[in-house]
Amino acid sequence: MPLSPPAAREAIHKRSYDFNGYRREDGLWDIEGRIRDTKAYDFENAHRGRVAAGDPVHEMEVRLTLNDDFEVVAAEATTHAGPFALCPAIAPNFARLAGLKIGPGWRAAVRKRVGGVEGCTHIVEMVYAMATVAYQTMVPILARKRSGGRPGDGPGKKPALLDSCHVFASDGEVARHSWPDFYTGDKPLPETPEDL
Repeated sequence: MPLSPPAAREAIHKRSYDFNGYRREDGLWDIEGRIRDTKAYDFENAHRGRVAAGDPVHEMEVRLTLNDDFEVVAAEATTHAGPFALCPAIAPNFARLAGLKIGPGWRAAVRKRVGGVEGCTHIVEMVYAMATVAYQTMVPILARKRSGGRPGDGPGKKPALLDSCHVFASDGEVARHSWPDFYTGDKPLPETPEDL
């Protein structure tokens, strides 16, 4: 269902994110992101001069290279466009993300290494979102490779997705059907595959 019809309005700003996940020939994974901000009008910038409508105010890219354990083995970033001449200078700091593991505490760990004056707000925002891009990229392939289950899941272990959103609530229908051992609701468990 689409959003409701908007009120009469004028376009001012557009931010685009683009994320992609890749399986590398060497067995590692590349998760890449790009951010691009544009304005719908021309404006003067003290450091760049005139910025035309549609030209990027911000345009940055970042690549995280991960192993099968969701550990960052390499990271790099670049700034193609920023409002200040100094913007590209901070990109090498993003190599500091190597050694971090995507999972609980990801945002705090990223902030500790490249937050505030040690990074770029726009690149850090992308790095946060890249955790779920990595998950969407890697989990289906790893699950097949490991003959079922999600990474980290195993017999007797609470599935990582359980209670992560309303669909995966431990007392909901998906848990009742997919993870009956962890279902906490009051409906009876399905008895046959047809009940699923």
